[in-house]
Amino acid sequence: MKTFKPTKARFFSMAGIMLMLSFAMGMNADDVDEYIPEPGAIYLIHVEGLIDNGLHKYIQRGLSQAESNQASGIILYIDTFGGLVDAADNIRKDLLDNDQLIISFIDKNAASAGALIALATDSIYMAPGSSIGAATVVDGSGTYASEKMQSYMRGIMRATAEATGRDPEVAEAMVDERVVIEGLVEDGQLLTLSTTEALGIGLADGSFRDVDELLEYMEWQDKELVDFQEFWAESVLRFLANPVITSLLMLMMLGGLYFELQSPGVGFPGAISGVGALLFFAPMYIMGLAESWEILLFLLGVGLLLVEVFVIPGFGVPGIAGITLVIFSMGASIIGNVGLRFPEMHQITQAIWTMAITLILGVGMIASMIRYLPENRMFNKLVLADQTDRNHGYTSSDSKDDLMGLEGVALTSLRPAGTVLIQERRVDVVSVGEFIEKGAQVKVVDTSGSRVMVSRVG
Repeated sequence: MKTFKPTKARFFSMAGIMLMLSFAMGMNADDVDEYIPEPGAIYLIHVEGLIDNGLHKYIQRGLSQAESNQASGIILYIDTFGGLVDAADNIRKDLLDNDQLIISFIDKNAASAGALIALATDSIYMAPGSSIGAATVVDGSGTYASEKMQSYMRGIMRATAEATGRDPEVAEAMVDERVVIEGLVEDGQLLTLSTTEALGIGLADGSFRDVDELLEYMEWQDKELVDFQEFWAESVLRFLANPVITSLLMLMMLGGLYFELQSPGVGFPGAISGVGALLFFAPMYIMGLAESWEILLFLLGVGLLLVEVFVIPGFGVPGIAGITLVIFSMGASIIGNVGLRFPEMHQITQAIWTMAITLILGVGMIASMIRYLPENRMFNKLVLADQTDRNHGYTSSDSKDDLMGLEGVALTSLRPAGTVLIQERRVDVVSVGEFIEKGAQVKVVDTSGSRVMVSRVG
């Protein structure tokens, strides 16, 4: 059995500049030079870790290449506790629409969204000690999602089982604890099946210790095995597109933008906000989630906030519109919309929770930084925290109040500025709106601000 991993030479050259040029370029997997196996090879595609939109793009690429290279079959190597429902649903649709032979090998876990993906394949094989099930939906806070979302998940689990010739009631019991299957699951329990239980009811088609045993069973041991791996940059994209990381990047943007607007200029907070925006939008744009108009809306929102600060200080329509556009553009970027066509509400629940939690954390973070940063020594090295008013002994210029009412002689002509001699002291003065010739007698009439005002005597 021959095994290889696709070459990554050209892709690695792109990875170094991917983030910096992400707004000007896309990542097209078909442009990456790879070794092309002989027709009839077997593709091993990994479904591991969090199921997200990055994983969907990777699986989509694997299915496409397997079809282009006339593969004999595809093995999905599954070990996951689940992930995003919309991403799993997209993977499910790709699997059901694919005419190639696709089988699942569950090595330990196919929980939640992983169970949905396994049900969408032609056959399911499990390693000893593995499990499949527990596919109820939770929201961003970790609690059960709404009944509408649960109903949607029940529906696609049933539909997927029916499409692949499996018991739809078993699939539904993995989502709905109200479904009772005698001898298998009682009321109030979600269905999770061990390898032995899955074999017993016909959900699984066999049990093997590893992929080599499965290949031998399928009589594929003499075929070339393509261990289809994620590219390095795809792994980076998946990491950055993780909901937790996405929230942190949005906090970087919002927090940095807030503190930059408090001290206008291009400083450290602005740089933090810019880096956060780049790392947030780049993966979304490359994976096809964020569209150009969403990025433009974000930039427009920032522009309106700058107008509010520099052009028309206060808090009015530009400020409100800017905040609205910034928040809307970030929310739209984490939703799989096409143009202005957005998914149904139950499919964007995760995005709504991500935005809500991020905004709450953002407000708390800004409030905490305002409260505690001024007391931090490192912060005080960057920001002048002490007051420099007259009450603390600071003045912008020497006071000339002692000259008030005194008379002197103009040493130069005042046109209107010039120099006068007052009690043997040369003083720069400004006349009160009239020309005063050299040698004329003058009197100090005002010393407010930094100027000494004089008028002609007599």
